[in-house]
Amino acid sequence: MRYAISTSPQRTTWNWMLEAWQRADAIDAFESGWTFDHFYPLFGDSTEDCLEGWMTLAALLHETRRLRGGVLVSGMIYRHPALLAHMATTLDITSGGRVELGVGAGWNEEECEAFGIELGSLTERFDRFEEGLAVIDGMLTAERTTVHGQHYTVTEAMNNPKPVQRPLPICIGGRGLRRTMPLVARYAHHWNYGGGDPAEFTRCRDVIHEHCAALGRDPQEITCSVLARWAGDPKRFRDDAAAFGDVGADLALVALPKDVAGAAAVEEVAAAIEV
Repeated sequence: MRYAISTSPQRTTWNWMLEAWQRADAIDAFESGWTFDHFYPLFGDSTEDCLEGWMTLAALLHETRRLRGGVLVSGMIYRHPALLAHMATTLDITSGGRVELGVGAGWNEEECEAFGIELGSLTERFDRFEEGLAVIDGMLTAERTTVHGQHYTVTEAMNNPKPVQRPLPICIGGRGLRRTMPLVARYAHHWNYGGGDPAEFTRCRDVIHEHCAALGRDPQEITCSVLARWAGDPKRFRDDAAAFGDVGADLALVALPKDVAGAAAVEEVAAAIEV
């Protein structure tokens, strides 16, 4: 199992996140760091502080040297996919090839209503997501991209220069068997299951493998990750990570607690990992 840190930029400070990322950058046990893409804090008082995820990621990558980084995950509803691809490309270049482009369909009703963003039905969201992935894939790899869909239209669109990474990894988050897993098999280099049940993770992974077989793609090309939470109990943390590792998870994204100093949280997790 490989490890990363997750620092959602909500109900915390820039200095806390910077301290956590710089400490993780100095510890080889951590390969990457992740923010999120929400405009309001989740799971509680939405009037509390929340920094924008992509701007935060850009600043954190500028202040580190080794860690890879991404946003887990950007709702396709929030930005035009051609713009999102251009943003990720720019950050890949300025960071020296350390970006992963995390994307999902989007779901947050409160944010969409407040910011005037059309959320749409679940079907519409996933239709938009599928079209958006085609746009992003083209923008990252082709000289010019043309997609004329129901939700997005780009005509001979260019994205120059291209990313440092060829390909720039796309990370898709979600666990929907009918719509999300086929898109993971087609477009993703990294799939994030989230957190939950190893048995459900296994069902999702098996569906990804089925779709990869139909496409003639090696499923080992896709990193499978899960979210893990550090609550101060090393044995429980290792047991939880091992349960997912036993069913094929490659990477654990460890959500750091915000009630201790950023560096201290990172060092506690590192000590648990390295036992």
